[in-house]
Amino acid sequence: MESIETVIVGGGQAGLALSYHLRALGRQHVILERGRVAERWRSERWDSLTFQFPAWSIELPGHAYRGGDPEGFVPRDEVIRFLDEYRDLIKAPLRTGVAVRAVRRKPGSPRLLVETDGLAYEAAQVVAATGPYQEPLRLAVAAALPPDVVQVHSSRYRNPGTLPPGAVLVVGSGASGCQIVEDLLGAGRTVYLSVGRHRRVPRRYRGRDVFWWLREMGALDQTISERPDARQTPNPLVTGAGGGHDIDIRDYAAGGVVLLGRLRGADDGRLHFDDDLDGQLTKGDEGLIAFCASAEEYARRQGLEPPPTGTEPAAPPRARRVASPPQLDLRAAGVTSVVWPRAFTRTSAGSSCRPSTPPASPGTGAACPRARASTSSACRGCTSSSPPCSAASARTPSIWRSASPRARIAPCPSSSSG
Repeated sequence: MESIETVIVGGGQAGLALSYHLRALGRQHVILERGRVAERWRSERWDSLTFQFPAWSIELPGHAYRGGDPEGFVPRDEVIRFLDEYRDLIKAPLRTGVAVRAVRRKPGSPRLLVETDGLAYEAAQVVAATGPYQEPLRLAVAAALPPDVVQVHSSRYRNPGTLPPGAVLVVGSGASGCQIVEDLLGAGRTVYLSVGRHRRVPRRYRGRDVFWWLREMGALDQTISERPDARQTPNPLVTGAGGGHDIDIRDYAAGGVVLLGRLRGADDGRLHFDDDLDGQLTKGDEGLIAFCASAEEYARRQGLEPPPTGTEPAAPPRARRVASPPQLDLRAAGVTSVVWPRAFTRTSAGSSCRPSTPPASPGTGAACPRARASTSSACRGCTSSSPPCSAASARTPSIWRSASPRARIAPCPSSSSG
């Protein structure tokens, strides 16, 4: 058994960021990663995925991304390269291929025992830096689909060529679902899209990317206690694919996609959908209208100059009714596969690690797994009865630059509604 001060479980961006701060403070630690650095980026993202926010927003403590157009959007493999580069830069004490199976309190001691498939560890503190959303969430209706229909969660989707020939049903209209729809359309596939909750925002507004506005208006600095409704609010519907562009789901219908309401059931090869398509589209528009109003109010308070010619604020969307069939006969429609770009279910610290409950975060009243890595003075993800170590919190994998060190609510693709 190896004795060490701090064990970090997870070698993604959150674990690496914490390692940076611990090394700067001279604190002994080790990172245990069951796969490779950026494993989810490597093996659980589709080939054409691009980072949803501009290159200038990508930064980890002590290292910012430098490459290409700062206003451009970074492809998946470039994000992996950036994380590999960061690992080497900070000389992270990383041990890969180590799956943590359990974290238990040592009998008669405040220290913790970390069980893996190999070597065991004894630590004063353990940080779960895996992110809380680990297991793909699939609707119960999936079990009622015909057995010859291929079903793929978005974490297993790679590209159109990996699906059997035929039409594809995509269930979920969040950022992942929309990027996959565009990927399929680009390959000439016939696509059906079941539309759920979503929140539209402009890709650019007044000549600046939406991320700039979210950051400047303080949306990324809000805590859960300040916005208790945040977990129930859809993440912004944005994409970096194709250089980045606005998403209006109605445009997919003009491009040949058959739009459907929310999937509610299946029997005998037929899927049944709620008659709520127009309502879902209207609610999505409300997000765009609310964002533009908030941005204009912020611009007025800050005395920002009028937007340059050609970058005037977007006009409120015009409602366009889209026909939506209440049923879909999979065989008659030629649907051979279903992609589920749905949320991930919450786990305590990964699918196999069950650490002790972490203490409440100062100032928030509860430990929040979505609070972003910060430069605060307490390591609030630690599971220990001893005082927290002086290091950064690493409870959410985020590589977005932020000017504020506070814990934040951040749009997280892995926890979106699809």
